[in-house]
Amino acid sequence: MAYLQYCKKCIIPSSRPHTYIDSEGVCAGCRNYEHRKNINWDQRKKLLIQTIEKHRNNLEYDCIIPCSGGKDSTIQVLTIKELGFNPLVVIVTPCHPTEIGRKNIENIKNFGIDSIEITTNPVFRRKLNKYCLNLVGDISWPEATAIWCNVARTSIKYQIPLIIWGENPENENGGPEKNSDIDVDKIATHNHRWMEEFGGTLGLRASDILFDLKKDGVTEKDIIPYAYPSIDEIKKNKTLGVFLGYFLPWDGHAHSIKAKNNGFQEYHKNVEGNIVPYENLDNYQKRIHDYFKYLKYGYDRVNDWGSLAIRRNRLSRDEAVQYSIDISGKYPWEYLGKSLEEVLSFIDVTINEFNIICDKFTNKELFKKDNDGKLIKDNLGNITKNNYDNI
Repeated sequence: MAYLQYCKKCIIPSSRPHTYIDSEGVCAGCRNYEHRKNINWDQRKKLLIQTIEKHRNNLEYDCIIPCSGGKDSTIQVLTIKELGFNPLVVIVTPCHPTEIGRKNIENIKNFGIDSIEITTNPVFRRKLNKYCLNLVGDISWPEATAIWCNVARTSIKYQIPLIIWGENPENENGGPEKNSDIDVDKIATHNHRWMEEFGGTLGLRASDILFDLKKDGVTEKDIIPYAYPSIDEIKKNKTLGVFLGYFLPWDGHAHSIKAKNNGFQEYHKNVEGNIVPYENLDNYQKRIHDYFKYLKYGYDRVNDWGSLAIRRNRLSRDEAVQYSIDISGKYPWEYLGKSLEEVLSFIDVTINEFNIICDKFTNKELFKKDNDGKLIKDNLGNITKNNYDNI
């Protein structure tokens, strides 16, 4: 039986991939946040301007901004526009788009920017959703990979070297120090290696999919949108991916307020499986993605957002713990008003098939089992962690 160690300051567990909890019981995410007071943010903002100035194109676009239509995408576009630069906004259509997500994308377009939207083959993408859910326990592999890869491909195709991503999740949530911009003299960059290690690929490459599904008629053309450009292509174009969160003190909650003041629409209540109304509004599959994070590692978006709020003194640790007990890890019966059955039918998966896949990827060492070793579930399908008392 495995017992989780939780950060003494926030509620991130030791099971989070790449996260280190030090000898004082404090996680890397909290240490990263403490380090912010040592950063000269005025200097960082000047560095941002200098970085874009180096790539300024007086006739065309100065940079690319990846866009999902969320609150952070909204802030990315507003920030670069306010600094006086001309971005090309690249939208990669979500796997299962929501109505509110589409409205927020259209809202960003109305800021007075040029944009292109890339929609990968939806028929093949649904097959990939099902394939990846069953193979690596992640329905969102096609979406995350399509974003990373197609934005980089657009950079090369249009010869716009600079890509300005949003947050560096390894800094916000606590990852290896070398990827968390602890070194204030070195810009944290998004590149080929970062994408493979932290971009949610779970070790699955487009070439693996081609090899596995070639017998089903999948061709190299089908997987191109999920293949990152070669290192030679990146070097030739001098593609540089940077995180806006390196240059400005990232704060998702503050972003939601500014975004809302600029037309962004929140959900009418806290998003199912979360404690905020403004996150992950673009894709009906997101709760399934977060649920599998809970099954594999024993934590989800409640832990993430509770911890972010603790660090910024918006929640006490006791309040965040209670949210985790009440909300975390619940079986995903509904998301943004759409039933689980509807979401799964979109990719031709039944509830029964889904439950079998869930059990396959559940880390059974983290959850309570009966005498026969089977997961104990309540009448709503919920399972319970072993050591909630220790959080």
